[in-house]
Amino acid sequence: MNDWLPIIAPAWIAGSLLALLSAPLGCLVLWRRMAFFADMLAHGALFGVALAVWLSLPYDLGVILVGGVVVAILTIIEDKRLPSDAVLAVLASSLLCLGLLTLTQLTQQQANVLGFLFGSLLDVDWTDLPRLVAIVVIGLIFLMWIWQKQLKLATHLELAQISGINPTTQKLFFMGLLAGFCTVALQAVGSLLITGLLVLPALTARLLAVSPKQMVIFAMIIAQIAVSAGVWGSVWLDAPTGLSIVLTLSMGFFGVLGLSKVFNQHS
Repeated sequence: MNDWLPIIAPAWIAGSLLALLSAPLGCLVLWRRMAFFADMLAHGALFGVALAVWLSLPYDLGVILVGGVVVAILTIIEDKRLPSDAVLAVLASSLLCLGLLTLTQLTQQQANVLGFLFGSLLDVDWTDLPRLVAIVVIGLIFLMWIWQKQLKLATHLELAQISGINPTTQKLFFMGLLAGFCTVALQAVGSLLITGLLVLPALTARLLAVSPKQMVIFAMIIAQIAVSAGVWGSVWLDAPTGLSIVLTLSMGFFGVLGLSKVFNQHS
């Protein structure tokens, strides 16, 4: 273990930092019923990376550009005749296909496709951490700034509007924050599994918590445990880190769900 620790430590710290942001953000995703949107953005992140590689831009810039365009498209094509979940599903599949098609056409990136899909957190080194710390801190500060308004919109939409909260502005803020999270989480779990990192800790915490505050705290604890187990598990199994982290979260969710069912039957 001591031999591996210097190599794994940066990935472990990076994953723990992401978990600090993903847990409360995931709770809001559930409360605001935006899991489909988060999934679509995560798939769009792959196309953002492909676009960045093609244009010789930083990965982050490509993902942010695609995220901004997607948010604009959703705002423009909003139509009551079209179910929002169906529109998001179409966009998600289209962006995933575009991303995979572009990456497979770029010969030098073909070997990295699996990393983009399932994450390569173990590639993080000490020089990457200061930037990640800064991004996570900024993200948490912004989340705290919009938290109460987002919570009111999720729980009492009419009262929130009466109190002067603009739903459209707050939705744009939240979608922008989700797009930023997808940008930094891409390396950790890959585009296919970002939604799992967001939703599973919050979903598991929902089974255990009796208040929103408790749900956020439990989600943070669950996410931290899963990241630690996932990072070490990926080394022992020689598997992609994202797969290991999300599989740990999935087993935790189904375990808690099963226990809650048994407990409820006997109570």
